[in-house]
Amino acid sequence: MSTTPPPGKLPYRLLTGKDDREFCERVSQALEEGWHLYGPPRTHFDWWRGENKCAQAVVWPGYGGTPAA
Repeated sequence: MSTTPPPGKLPYRLLTGKDDREFCERVSQALEEGWHLYGPPRTHFDWWRGENKCAQAVVWPGYGGTPAA
């Protein structure tokens, strides 16, 4: 696996969105593409919209001290 992320992508990404199946699918897709989780997910309840928001950082292997595959 390359130590550089796919073209047009930065080595660090923060995935955010409503805490639902679509968000989980986006994180799962990033993992399938080779990204690694960076820290735990963060959640916050949005009182205005009445829904949980979630954020998960991912990094490309070999970036930020993550082991390369």
